[in-house]
Amino acid sequence: MTDTPFTPRVFSGIQPSGNLTLGNYLGAVRRFVEMQNSGIETIYCMVDLHAITVWQDPTDLRRHTRELAAAYLACGLDPQKSILFNQSQVPAHAQLGWVLNCVTRLGWMNRMTQFKDKAGKNAEKMSLGLYAYPSLMAADILAYKATHIPVGEDQKQHVELTRDIAAKFNHDFKVDFFPEPEPIIDGAGTRVMSLRDGTKKMSKSDPSDLSRINMMDDADTIAKKIRKAKTDPEPLPDNLDDLADRPEARNLINIYAGISGQTPADVITQVAGQQFGQFKPLLADLAVAHLSPIADEMRRLMGDVSEIDRILGDGANRAAEIAEPILAEAYDIVGFVRSR
Repeated sequence: MTDTPFTPRVFSGIQPSGNLTLGNYLGAVRRFVEMQNSGIETIYCMVDLHAITVWQDPTDLRRHTRELAAAYLACGLDPQKSILFNQSQVPAHAQLGWVLNCVTRLGWMNRMTQFKDKAGKNAEKMSLGLYAYPSLMAADILAYKATHIPVGEDQKQHVELTRDIAAKFNHDFKVDFFPEPEPIIDGAGTRVMSLRDGTKKMSKSDPSDLSRINMMDDADTIAKKIRKAKTDPEPLPDNLDDLADRPEARNLINIYAGISGQTPADVITQVAGQQFGQFKPLLADLAVAHLSPIADEMRRLMGDVSEIDRILGDGANRAAEIAEPILAEAYDIVGFVRSR
């Protein structure tokens, strides 16, 4: 992590939109757990305000938020070590979000590729919230003056936008108030691809459930999905360069590396020459052994949602203790009268 004049602080979050996947786990949650033991304050959020940028059934949203909290806990996040909360319980996110909307330039927003990818040809029918999503993400980060942001590759552009927004706020008001946070992107499993198409990211919104491994899949389902994963007829090579034009094969090697904690180069050395009929059962056994205890613990936690709600409420109180003074100072800098 790079030096910064601001106190180091980690912030990140995931949308509670259901079907937390192996990609979310390897690309985000497991790194969250690693970073909570780094000696730096860690704040992890269920970003439910972001979730409603597209329609969410209210009952489903509540369940998905609690399921995501259960996943955080089951994967090893400790509410005594990290601050865990859902975004909507800390109003400073939305309040700072409006201030940053007024700092962010329209041209910057028009360059955001994720909106274009999600909206496609239906941009005129999308919500304003989906368009303004990156500005709210900047508020999520800057409300805590977070300095290091573990994200997937697809969110790197949004963290770079946050840096631009922070720099413009500081320049416009002639202050050194907000840090310019650093995206943290590393690890073999950072970008896990679809089991049906190795050129596309594994997504919880993919119509095909066979395209992903969900964190609450049982052992038989995990094994079935890996067995049915798209591959090619060639044996596995003895070097990574020969996987350059074999996206499905490369994806399965990366998944094995991500789960086992090895590098892809280590894995390819071990399995060189194997056909997928040999390799897939090895991957299935590894995935089941690693993921089944997490799924079991998630189910146990979901049996007592009052305890999940207590943890989220306590985390929201702790998050607000950090964010509210930062928001108040930002309001003062902007020139708002605050007499209550």
